[in-house]
Amino acid sequence: MTNTTSQFTAIIADDHDLIRSALRRALETPGSIEPNGIQVVGEAANGIDAVSAVKRFKPDLVLLDVSMPLASGAEVFEDIRRWSPDSRIVILTAVTSPGLLATIKDGGAAGLFSKAGSNEELFAQLPHILRGGTYIAESLSDIISKNDERIALTARERQYLTMVLRGKSNADIADVMGISAKTAEKHRASMMRKFGVHSAVQLFQRANELGMVEATDPLE
Repeated sequence: MTNTTSQFTAIIADDHDLIRSALRRALETPGSIEPNGIQVVGEAANGIDAVSAVKRFKPDLVLLDVSMPLASGAEVFEDIRRWSPDSRIVILTAVTSPGLLATIKDGGAAGLFSKAGSNEELFAQLPHILRGGTYIAESLSDIISKNDERIALTARERQYLTMVLRGKSNADIADVMGISAKTAEKHRASMMRKFGVHSAVQLFQRANELGMVEATDPLE
């Protein structure tokens, strides 16, 4: 995506006020990242508000914490891609789960950065990302490269898995994903076969062993 205007727009989604404030200052300061700065058109402290803001503003850039209240990172990521496919999604995460990181990478994130990393790395790469490039922090790339056991899932499958792990019923999943309850039941059976398990508890255990469970994913 190439912005033809003089200034890019961004939404910051993170449940920590201090992080949002620091990112806003850096983005909006002319010359720190872009000559004219980057206009922050919205902020969100939870997953639901993040999706709502993206639907409203269709920003050029979304800085997204993958672990936030009210909705999992996988759900938020997929919804943002659906509602604003041209937005460049940059993930900021403290998660070191190889499976989750690999799924985010495969799902089409434009950038993937560790919160333990330096701001300089993020700010140096944002101009490249805004103009269509991609970047994965070296520390996270090393984790992903060592994850040989993972079961490959599409972003849609990861969204479904997340809801199953959160104890959602077939009816709840069908409503969120826009499918019939019967189709949701078939997806659940297919997911069980893919992981070689026979219950939601076993699915959680297996997904956890493979590093595919988010901190916000505990089985209800």
